[in-house]
Amino acid sequence: MESRAKLLGHPIHPMLIPFPFGLLATAVIFDVVYLATHAPAIATSAYWIIAAGIIGGLIAAPFGLVDWLAIPARTRAKSIGLVHGLGNVGVLVLFAVSWWLRRQAWGAPVPHDPSHIALACSFAGFAAACVTGWLGGELVDRLGVGVDDGAHLNSPNSLTGRPAGR
Repeated sequence: MESRAKLLGHPIHPMLIPFPFGLLATAVIFDVVYLATHAPAIATSAYWIIAAGIIGGLIAAPFGLVDWLAIPARTRAKSIGLVHGLGNVGVLVLFAVSWWLRRQAWGAPVPHDPSHIALACSFAGFAAACVTGWLGGELVDRLGVGVDDGAHLNSPNSLTGRPAGR
């Protein structure tokens, strides 16, 4: 099943998701470093990285929705795609709550000491993102969602405009 939202012949959603996933994972790493060092600059960095990750997720989501809407009803892919999409909404909510709690911690625009609840939300969001990321891989690698019809190891370049089939 080919992706409906493409840029230069490639699905847009898989092009965008590495950014929010990488940013949010990096924020969690910064949270762990903060817990070990209590360095205010690390907490501030995590705050801004979370903001960027949330924005990236909000940009990637509509393209995933477009692809999900094209999956035929009553298929395993449709069910997995629903869990993947709703799970990623949950991921963004958890990180948004973490970001908001950090902002509210001192009433300052940039907090330097995130609460345990803010940190727990980011850790839970990361754990959920690992599950939803696996589900996304299941959709593409196992079920072929977003893959060009007739794709094979010697398919022509996507910029040629020729179909992937032989």
